[in-house]
Amino acid sequence: MRRYWLAILLCVALANSVGCALPAYSGDPKTRASQLIFTSENLRMFADEWARFWFLDQPDHMTPFVTHGGIL
Repeated sequence: MRRYWLAILLCVALANSVGCALPAYSGDPKTRASQLIFTSENLRMFADEWARFWFLDQPDHMTPFVTHGGIL
């Protein structure tokens, strides 16, 4: 019977909680703002890192017209 009430209490506690039990960011607004800025900067730079890793940022050597490559 005790386990039953403990399970009920646990379910009620989990149902009433919003989000994670441990907050990801600080409660202080100034600290939280700096943490969010650092997080957004890291996620924004991820696309550039991905392109650099897969060499997608290299210049395109294809030309829209055909060249013979010789001296004219």
